[in-house]
Amino acid sequence: LTQPVTPDLLVSPSSQDGDLGSECPEDRGNWTGRLDFLLSCIGYCVGLGNVWRFPYRAYTNGGGAFLVPYFIMLAICGIPIFFMELSLGQFSSLGPLAVWKISPLFKGVGMGTILIVSLVAIYYNMIIAYVLFYLFASLTRDLPWQHCGNWWNTDLCLDHHVLRAGNSTLPANISNTVSPSEEYWSRYVLHIQGSSGIGDPGSIRWNLCLCLLLSWTIVYLCILKGVKSSGKVVYFTATFPYLILLMLLIRGVTLEGAWKGIQFYLTPQFDHLLSSKVWIEAALQIFYSLGVGFGGLLTFASYNTFHQNIYRDTFIVTLGNAITSILAGFAIFSVLGYMSQELGVPVNQVAKAGPGLAFVVYPQAMTMLPLSPFWSFLFFFMLLTLGLDSQFAFMETIVTAVTDEFPYYLRPKKASFSAVICIALFLMGLILTTEGGMYWLVLLDDYSAGFGLMVVVITTCLVVTRVYGMKRFCRDIHMMLGFKPGPYFRACWMVLSPATMMALLVYNIVKYQPSEYGNYRFPTWAEVLGILMGVLSCLMIPMGMVVAVLQEEGTLWERVQQASRPAMDWGPSLEENRTGAYVASLAGSQSPKPLMVHMRKYGGITSYENTAIEVDREMEEEDEEESM
Repeated sequence: LTQPVTPDLLVSPSSQDGDLGSECPEDRGNWTGRLDFLLSCIGYCVGLGNVWRFPYRAYTNGGGAFLVPYFIMLAICGIPIFFMELSLGQFSSLGPLAVWKISPLFKGVGMGTILIVSLVAIYYNMIIAYVLFYLFASLTRDLPWQHCGNWWNTDLCLDHHVLRAGNSTLPANISNTVSPSEEYWSRYVLHIQGSSGIGDPGSIRWNLCLCLLLSWTIVYLCILKGVKSSGKVVYFTATFPYLILLMLLIRGVTLEGAWKGIQFYLTPQFDHLLSSKVWIEAALQIFYSLGVGFGGLLTFASYNTFHQNIYRDTFIVTLGNAITSILAGFAIFSVLGYMSQELGVPVNQVAKAGPGLAFVVYPQAMTMLPLSPFWSFLFFFMLLTLGLDSQFAFMETIVTAVTDEFPYYLRPKKASFSAVICIALFLMGLILTTEGGMYWLVLLDDYSAGFGLMVVVITTCLVVTRVYGMKRFCRDIHMMLGFKPGPYFRACWMVLSPATMMALLVYNIVKYQPSEYGNYRFPTWAEVLGILMGVLSCLMIPMGMVVAVLQEEGTLWERVQQASRPAMDWGPSLEENRTGAYVASLAGSQSPKPLMVHMRKYGGITSYENTAIEVDREMEEEDEEESM
């Protein structure tokens, strides 16, 4: 029998050139195991903020009552936006820049995302460097911040062991004294006394510089082969923190006075729920804890297979993240309760948030325990693993975004390109290793991912639902997962999520407060620089619009309309997944029955192709209704 001749009409250009079209997505790589994606998402979302921000936010905003707005905001803002990001990434198999083929007019949103992530990656790795410094410092018989009397200590230093003894002569005013751990952090690790402010960075602290170099080396080695290598590392970095957290929790609740701290953490004060500030704080905690808008979720989902059940994964990760935050609160406040009893001061005088908790209060608490170096090492090792997998996500986002834009040039050299990015960000972060580096870190922390990030997320939400269209987006999800999102997701995407985030944005602008570090107030020029960091990521959006409009033809309105429509190659990256409405962009789509051409090439009708036929039928019915 002679082989049937395929008409030229049904042959794609890629078929004639050795099937180049199908090679590109394969070169991009995929997760090598099912749990790779789930654990990467958990590792990305469960980060340092769960340990040092959530517990403090909870106790300052009504204790146990804070969980009410927290879970409501998780339902309104967290879960829907999380699912939207995963859907966009998995459907298109594209990074945060190339995904804007969905509406090229708004490609600037992707550029803004990359700018934000790059700034965050610079200072986030510096925090990991501090953790490494303390990790190495814990490898001693006596912790270096345990006693006064070191060269970095001042006359104000008061050893807590003196307080515990109770028979020594105490200073007249204990409130003016400083703990050994606080002086170790500020005067030895940071050596902040060598800088007069942000404009006077002083000299580089070479021990911090080497720790930063080590942290960047670790990150590079873990992302060397993209998701194939980082997907395996997260099996350890995403799970091991839970083991340590459990050990710290068990040790914490068995300490004397632990329940005092837990009671302080969880006692509900329902009158706080009448304050708008508490609801805003809950929304902010959800927003930053889940990492929406940074592009990490979209990037990770882009390496999934087309029919991965991200609906299930969304609930596992978001609820797991919330439970981890609550558990971390128990582990932290049980130790703070013990510490307050030992020092004879109220819990609210020892409770802090952010670096103050991780590098001052908790290390001080560790010195009060038997085997203090062991517990200190465990705590900082937990912080290291929590920080690393979030940093993997930031780096994978930057590398994937750029390589997806220039696949033929950069994908074969992805390892070299990753090295260039790591070296560039390391050099930019060198200012953070100076004596005044903490001032720069605070500035980056306050402004790099502030209102700019919110503008990016709000714009993404509005473009997907209003410009691309809610019906079309739901059809895409139907085609990918086999079912359409329910009324809950549609209501959140259309109204509730964008409205909540706009309220957050307005609140942040109205309640704006200048940055400060301890008693140091930042000068005006530093404030302006910080605001410019936030504004620049927002300005990427109109700049992207101008570029997109200039690339089109016709009148201005025609150009805007053309640029806002999805690109011709928008849709699933693999031809076998381009069913339903996307068959029209397949080779052979000029023929009367393009779906039949698709079936002939890829086999019989599967359950997902049945879905595609249903989607086509729905579209035909809607077209008929509109014409009538």
